Amino acid sequence: MSNFSDPELIDVRTDERLDTSRLEPYLREHLEGAEGELDIAQFGGGHANLTYMLKFGEREYVLRRPPLGPVAPSAHDMTREHRVLSRLWNAFPLAPRSFLLCQDHDIIGADFHVMERRRGIVIRTEMPKAFEGKPDLNRRIGEMLVDTLADLHTVDPTAVGLEDLGHPDGFVARQVEGWTKRWHASKDKDMDTIDRLIAWLADTMPPSRHVSLLHNDFKLDNMIVDAIDPATPVAVLDWDMCTRGDPLLDLGNMLNYYTEATDPSSWRSVTAMPSWNEGFPTRDTLVRRYGERTGFEVGDFAWYHAFGAFKLAVVLQQIYIRYLKGQTKDERFSTFGQRVEELAAKGHAIAGL
Repeated sequence: MSNFSDPELIDVRTDERLDTSRLEPYLREHLEGAEGELDIAQFGGGHANLTYMLKFGEREYVLRRPPLGPVAPSAHDMTREHRVLSRLWNAFPLAPRSFLLCQDHDIIGADFHVMERRRGIVIRTEMPKAFEGKPDLNRRIGEMLVDTLADLHTVDPTAVGLEDLGHPDGFVARQVEGWTKRWHASKDKDMDTIDRLIAWLADTMPPSRHVSLLHNDFKLDNMIVDAIDPATPVAVLDWDMCTRGDPLLDLGNMLNYYTEATDPSSWRSVTAMPSWNEGFPTRDTLVRRYGERTGFEVGDFAWYHAFGAFKLAVVLQQIYIRYLKGQTKDERFSTFGQRVEELAAKGHAIAGL
């Protein structure tokens, strides 16, 4: 049993244990502060990359590695995440600093990096009991969420040495093409609703008007917030897909997790935010606030919202196919097939198909 009391931490799952026989001496040699007895626990949340707490004496770190089994090309990129997090903290303080990258697969069987630990809480599908029934707090959380994304999108990549990250020219078209290919590579059956949504996205693609650093999976449960005032951000997590491109893709993706009380009930089954609670701003309100804070044109937002539904469907399908093939035994993934179908229907509703 681990010696951690944090509710986000669990004892490491049996099939996701780290082999410390090579890891521990490697860390003691290469990681500053890796002294004293090593204790390891696992962060229980998240559906893809595996995240662990390392504690050397009183010093705490976070180790991140890709999921078990085959992964999609360019996904779960620990090298990219380390590069971003070793620099971005200088201009965007909510990005935890990464200290160490290991690309030697003899250590734990995959690339990994080690970064600083930020303390707070993570809000997932329900508001924590202590914060239920507080509409004004909910409003502030919603505003904080979109303001954080807007602030990221106004960071100058050159100021943090990330001006050559990704290839923003033609980025949106490549996103449609790339996620379409991922769909066909991971699907376990044909789905006419997905095929029709793909066709609509390709036929109605808007021109990109802005280029920013993109998180590419920005949502509330990829943030740590203050345990006393959860409208105060502490950290933004999961940077392995960070790149440069059209910032409205980030906004569209985020608002697919943002369900309102008046939305169809099926939309909530794929949400990752308790935004249907009283007080949370509407999506339209957040889009306007984002446009005002960034100065960006947001008139084509419906397309980005629909693309976000499609992209999320593919992400869940990639996880679901690993579950079907026995590459992960996590039972949380057993319902993802139904969620993919619900996201396809959601994309149709947004697009008016």
